[in-house]
Amino acid sequence: TARVACCPPLGKMVKYSVAPEAGVKSCKAKASDIRVHFKNTRETAMAIRGKSLNDAKSYLNAVIERKRCIVFRRFCGGVGRTAQAKAEGSTNGQGRWPVKSCKFLLDMLKNAESNAETKGLDTDMLYVAHIQVQQAMHQRRRTYRAHGRINPYQSSPCHVNMILQSKAEPVAKAAEEKAVVKLTRKQKAKLASGTSSA
Repeated sequence: TARVACCPPLGKMVKYSVAPEAGVKSCKAKASDIRVHFKNTRETAMAIRGKSLNDAKSYLNAVIERKRCIVFRRFCGGVGRTAQAKAEGSTNGQGRWPVKSCKFLLDMLKNAESNAETKGLDTDMLYVAHIQVQQAMHQRRRTYRAHGRINPYQSSPCHVNMILQSKAEPVAKAAEEKAVVKLTRKQKAKLASGTSSA
């Protein structure tokens, strides 16, 4: 009986869940077991998904300076409401400023940008095509409570992987041929007699 490993060995992360589109110029970046809260990082990652590289960097810098906020959509239990969240398009008005998550994602965007420059891509045309945050293994500590009890005091690290792709260049639309309208026999007869119905 052969034993099957249920998870990869420590220090190795699972492969990217999405492959870049074939024929599209792209670059990748990933981080494993980063010591930053999973829930905050997930919400921050969803906020920059689909944005261009420059827009994503300026947005994260604005969050660090508290000029804009990250909208919390999934992990929003007990999250306070702010007018900035409403301005970002939130339906529930809940938002926060997860500075540590923003700094980690900014570092990853810079890493992906340098990867793109190494590949010879135009960084102004790049956008965040795919970004995914996964929970990593909890790191365990303990905290001491009243009456001699001990409770767990765990951290919630995460894995992040992202793919930046270059935007497709706009293609000029070909001239369309005029569609041929099929007429019934009655319509043809009316047109022939000269009394077309308006």
